[in-house]
Formats: sequence, C-alpha cells, structure tokens
Amino acid sequence: LQPRIITALSPVYCVELLKHYPGALAVPGLIFLSTTGAELLYSNLGQIGVKKLRISWLVVKLILVINYLGQGAWLLSQETVQPGINPFFALMPEWFLIPGILIALAASVVASQALISGSYTLLGEAISLNFWPRIRVYYPTQHKGQIYIPMLNWFLWVACSLFVITYREPSNMAAAYGLSVIIPMIISTLMLSYYMYYNEIINHRLVLLFLMIFIVAEGTFLISILSRIWKGGWITIILSALFFALMYGWFFGRKIRNRYITFADLYKYIDLFKDLVHDESIPRFATNLVYIIHANRVDQVESKVIYSIFHRQPKRADTYWLLHIDRVEEPDTFEYHVTHIIPGILIRVDFRIGFKIEQKINLYFREVLEDLVASGEIKLNSSYESLRKHDFQGDFKFILIERIIPRDFNLSNWEKITMLLNNIAKYFSLNDIKALKLDSTNTILEQVPITADQPVQQRIKRI
Repeated sequence: LQPRIITALSPVYCVELLKHYPGALAVPGLIFLSTTGAELLYSNLGQIGVKKLRISWLVVKLILVINYLGQGAWLLSQETVQPGINPFFALMPEWFLIPGILIALAASVVASQALISGSYTLLGEAISLNFWPRIRVYYPTQHKGQIYIPMLNWFLWVACSLFVITYREPSNMAAAYGLSVIIPMIISTLMLSYYMYYNEIINHRLVLLFLMIFIVAEGTFLISILSRIWKGGWITIILSALFFALMYGWFFGRKIRNRYITFADLYKYIDLFKDLVHDESIPRFATNLVYIIHANRVDQVESKVIYSIFHRQPKRADTYWLLHIDRVEEPDTFEYHVTHIIPGILIRVDFRIGFKIEQKINLYFREVLEDLVASGEIKLNSSYESLRKHDFQGDFKFILIERIIPRDFNLSNWEKITMLLNNIAKYFSLNDIKALKLDSTNTILEQVPITADQPVQQRIKRI
C-alpha cells in the first residue's frame, strides 16, 4: 500500500514541478488524452438526458482518479521501472492480464464512438447552418440528432489509420490531440462569457471572474501544448486551416451569390406564358417542363427561372411545373399540395417532406401526376398527334439552373478569393441531381449569369 499517493491530489506538487523543471510545462498537455470518455458522454446528451449525464460523469470521474492514483502507487512501490513498461497493465495480476487487455480494447472502441458521434454531430450542424457543403446524411432513428454520414465515416477511418501509422504511441500524439481539444474549450469559454455578460444572466463581475479563472487554466494548457507544436501539433493547425478555408468559402460564397437573388411576380407573366404556349413559330422544347424552385410564396419565382424560360432561346412547352421542396422538422411528414396558377399551363407543387424521408423527387412527382390524372385535373397525353393516337404520354424535362459569375463581373480581390474557395468546396458537395434523385438522362443543367443587369462603371464612347 502507498497511502501517500493521496497527496498527489494537491495542486502544490504541480506548481513545484513547473517551478523546478520548466520543461515539464508540456506534461499538462497529456491530460487531454483522457477527455475522450467525457466527449462520448456529452455527444449522447440528447439521448440520455442531463440527469443521467451528471451521474455518469461523477462515476467516470471517480473511476479515472482511482485508476491514475493506482498507477502512481504502483510506480512508488517499484525501486526501478524498466523502459517500455505500462503501469496500467503492470499492476494487474497475471491471471487478469488477458481479460484486462480485452476490457481496455473494448474501452478503446467505446472511446472511438466519441470521435465518431461528435464528428457526425458537428458536421450535421455545419450542414444545417450552411457552413459545409451538402453531403449525404442518413437518419437511422426518429431523432434528428442521431445521424449517419458515410463520407465522414470513410474519412475518419483513413485519417485515424494514418495517424496510428504516423504516431505509433499515444504520447506522441498528445500535442496534436491536445491542441484540437483546448482551442474549442477556449472558444466555448469566450462564447459562454459573452452570452452571460450581454444577456445579464449573472452579475458582470462574476462573469469576468469566471472568464479569468477558466482562461488562466486553459491558457496554461495551451502554452504547454504549443511548446510541443513541432512534435505533431502542426498537423492539427494545417487540418484546421483547410477546414476553415472550405467553410469560409462555402458560407460567404453563398452570401455573395444570394446578394443577387431576385424574385419575379408570376402573375405579371401570366399572359406571356399563355402566348408562349400557343406560339407555333417557336419549336416545342418539351411537352412538360419542370423547374426546381426555392421561392416560398406561391405568387413568386426566382428571376433566373423567368430568364431561363423567356430570354435567349424561349422554351416552349404545353405545361410548366414548379416544384418546391420544404424539409420539415417532423421525421415522417410526407405530403404535397398543388396550386394551379394557370390551369393546364402553369402548376406549382409544394412537397413537405420530413427529415427522415429520402428525397426521391423524381418518384414522388410521378405519384403526384398519377393522382392528378386520376382526379381529372390534368391529362398527360403526348402533344404529338401521331403518338397521342396510340395513347403515348407526354415527355418531361427537368431544368436545374446554376447561377454563375461572369469573368468580367465586378468583385473585390477578397471576394474573388472567397468565390475561388467556394468553387473548391463545390467539388465536395452533393449536386442537385443526386440529392433529389432525379433522372440524369432527363435533366438539363443550365447556367445563367448571376445577374442580368450589372452596373457599368464607365461606358465606352463612340468617336
């Protein structure tokens, strides 16, 4: 027995260690290797509840302290310790060594779930907030917070394998892992302090005291980790910079594009739609022309749709369909609503789809058409007499519109860099054809300028 190990709980020894051995400042960085279990608890907060989390945290904390004190007691009881000996396994009786290894292996699997669950949650929220390109996300349960992202799963497998091969020992990756943990902690402390200060949750002096205590503690850990930055921490910085660049480009690139989004009043174009449908001088582009739109109001549509139909080469069709998809918070919502803006000519379909329902818009639209035909609201006969005589149905074409920025468009240098990052992020994004499960053989991707009326700073003069 080594009862004196209890004195290790006193912070005096930590201060004395740093006082006499300044190089030991790197030691606190190793503490963050023990936080993975806590990450797992918090990643399951939505499933297990706050009360159970607090009880579990106390149990985990107690077990960890006992475990580390036990290893310290074993080291104190040894006159010499051979290099490479792991105190955790060395203090086990010989008969328990194999079960102990299996338990430790199982614990490492549980710890890996913290990384996986946390990564899923972070990326899922980033996608919801438009900070990350759209990728395939699955919802295996009725809870929106429980998700599965195949692309991220493969990335984690490759990245973790490379880290294991590169670092080999847990102590070698202390700087990389510690840096990835302490920086979010500092950011969380600053954000929480800001929130409490400006919302007057508690007295301002208490907020400042809280901020000072945590910043000093976390700053000490940060300094200790930065002292080992060239021993693996630089990888964390590079990866963080790459992810930040993609997120910045995707978010602010979208804001630049959205700056030029305009909506048109559909009812101003009713006569134009009617005239275009009956204009025999224009070749028929398709019997049914389908556009995916984002305008929430029934009387509006994006100006790019009007530009696509009427400008350049007009697209004549018998019927124009406007499909609007609304993703709702309820998991199993699965319904649609039809609005006949111009009966038989211009029809809008609003889909309300729960987050758990897969977006198979091509299939769902076909079911809508079957319902409308059955109710007698529309007819799907071919517009070509020879085919209509043999009961052929009319053809359909889907149009997806991408707004592009012309090369001569006026953007600042920083905005050009932002749009470059945005275009790079697009390579990781799921395109609309795959996301909406459209028939790629029957879908046209059309490019239109981001705005048709860019202001001219200087007009050329005729001489």
